[in-house]
Amino acid sequence: MQSLLSRDSVKVALVVNAGSRRGQDALASSEEMLRSAGIADVHSYAVHSGEELESTLDEVAADKPDLLVIGGGDGSVGAAAARIAGSDVVLAVLPLGTANDFARTLELDFDPQTAVRQMLEGKIINVDIGRANGHAYLNVASFGLSVAVTEALNPRLKKLIGPAAYPVATLQAYRHHKPFTARLEFPEGDHDPMELDDLLQVAVGNGRHYGGGNTVSPSASVDDDLLDVYAIVRGRMRDHVSIARLLKSGHFIEHEQVHHVTTSAVRITTDEAMPVNLDGEIVTETPADFTLESNALHVAVPIRSRAGRLDGPPPDVQS
Repeated sequence: MQSLLSRDSVKVALVVNAGSRRGQDALASSEEMLRSAGIADVHSYAVHSGEELESTLDEVAADKPDLLVIGGGDGSVGAAAARIAGSDVVLAVLPLGTANDFARTLELDFDPQTAVRQMLEGKIINVDIGRANGHAYLNVASFGLSVAVTEALNPRLKKLIGPAAYPVATLQAYRHHKPFTARLEFPEGDHDPMELDDLLQVAVGNGRHYGGGNTVSPSASVDDDLLDVYAIVRGRMRDHVSIARLLKSGHFIEHEQVHHVTTSAVRITTDEAMPVNLDGEIVTETPADFTLESNALHVAVPIRSRAGRLDGPPPDVQS
């Protein structure tokens, strides 16, 4: 990060979901910290709705700042990343959501002021971006049970019990789940096609964390040039209890009821079109082509973050 701050002029866009008191406070304190660090050119934007966020990010991306600081949950972070992927703009994250899974992957502190300090004192890494039918995502794309969980995760429940809303919503969704069949084809030829039935969920992970701290796999990384694809068979309730115990570590992929492969691209079809969840937002549906953009995004992270351990920092932005 030192190379950005050492430039004669650094343009910063600070976009924060200010719909809550926490968001309003984070906007004010973050702007003050940025200016105190010697950055004079800071443009702040307080957004209060999804539509306002989209239009603001379009405006900011067109203005091409050196640094885009986005305050919100994984949906807001993903929306910002989608607009600056492949550019020289550096992304920084203020974790203001319920799950904050991309912030977990980056090993950011969840306190907004600490996160700003880590950004100012940290480094810049390259990370991959996943795409589902062209739509960008950072953490995980999934369909099946996860979509029902997203629908059960109403704002009131998340505000009331925070991250604990995820297991509660999962139990609600499981009771009404209908199994499905999926065909997985690999355009790179690295795996034979797979015909899977009686499924509970299929997911394609780009990052390391999802669902409020679950781990995609023990080796999953946001910079490994790989998508982690897993399919969970419906099975018996005791199977899911044993799988659930392994979600935090990612070792659930070794369970006999789970199919897991890594690849750079996969096409997935289902008997009927199914909605696909991208980092908590239902954006597209099957059939879906999942692809990977290697090193597509520059991200500011704490100096000790291991998120970029497989790739060196981009030479043009890291001294």
